[in-house]
Amino acid sequence: MQLTPNQIARLREDAVRALQRRDGPAALAALEPLMQLPDPPLLSAAQAYLFAEDPRQADAVLDRVLAADPRHIGALLLKGEAHGQIGDSRAATAFYQAALDTAARTPNVPQGLQGALQRAREAISGFASRYEEELRGRLEQEGIRGAAMSPRIAEALDILTGRKQVFVQQPQSFYFPGLPQNQFYEREAFDWVPALEAQSEVIRAELEGVLGEDDAFRPYVESEPGRPPKANAMLGDPRWGALYLWRGGEPVARQAERCPRTMAALEAAPIPRIAGRSPMALFSRLKPGMHIPAHTGFLNTRLICHLPLVVPPGCSLRVGNEVRSWEPGKLLIFDDSIEHEAWNRGEDDRVVLLFEIWRPEISEQDRAALTVMFEYISAYDA
Repeated sequence: MQLTPNQIARLREDAVRALQRRDGPAALAALEPLMQLPDPPLLSAAQAYLFAEDPRQADAVLDRVLAADPRHIGALLLKGEAHGQIGDSRAATAFYQAALDTAARTPNVPQGLQGALQRAREAISGFASRYEEELRGRLEQEGIRGAAMSPRIAEALDILTGRKQVFVQQPQSFYFPGLPQNQFYEREAFDWVPALEAQSEVIRAELEGVLGEDDAFRPYVESEPGRPPKANAMLGDPRWGALYLWRGGEPVARQAERCPRTMAALEAAPIPRIAGRSPMALFSRLKPGMHIPAHTGFLNTRLICHLPLVVPPGCSLRVGNEVRSWEPGKLLIFDDSIEHEAWNRGEDDRVVLLFEIWRPEISEQDRAALTVMFEYISAYDA
């Protein structure tokens, strides 16, 4: 039968009161006659079905809303709730996340939706926690835990569950394909490391001979003559300082002469020999309270080595997902084409001997070709 305006208004009021009481059956009874209207109250019906613990009916009604407006925030939130009731947490997460993403792109989201959006965030977090707990439990049932879990599986699991994110090589100027995405390299993998580490005290003694000179260290980040100023917050900042032994492939005469045993120790490392570019070796000083912001290096054909010489407590280096601390006399070797940053939260200067080496995965043939390429690039730039 045809409903009068007064009947429609009364049924709507009855439905609203029932929904406020979370009385699904009463709300559905009031809404049923209204579903034949040209503009039926679909969202209210979906909410009523959810209160009546009939999520599949709610899901079907919400499909009608989203067919007309795929970015309807309220309908996406209710779809998430419906799939949560059904027990499909993956679908629930997908709809909740779609609602949150849409809200983030929508100006002036109604205030009334803010509570539901927050509940969506909490639901996603709860689903993720349960998913991680059950997955780790399944691995433990198979004995895969602790020492039985490889570092790669542990990191993959952390990335899967959102504890870590994916970091890959993103060099600023030159990318060599096919290299492994290793953040840190273990020092034990390099046969030349023990000989260099054995010279740590000698190198530190030579460092101490120049530390007292006020003009010995230059800002690590400096503009190049004839080029625009670098867009780098560290530009000209002396709190991150460099004292070069090798620069642009040439020894820095005065400093190299004062540190002969350091120069000799570096001969053990597989340092590239590229005219105009490498060797590159320096003492890198970081002042107390200093933070080097996250950044990436220029090439992924090299690894950066730090031989820690002066290391107060509170100093650390993050490369990708992993944070390590410097230990005096123990090399840290890492891929600087992966995002990295460093801190000195201590009360004294931190100083390391910094130099670059060829990546071990690059063959001698490719190293020769890269040397030709880089020397041409340097000459062309000049």
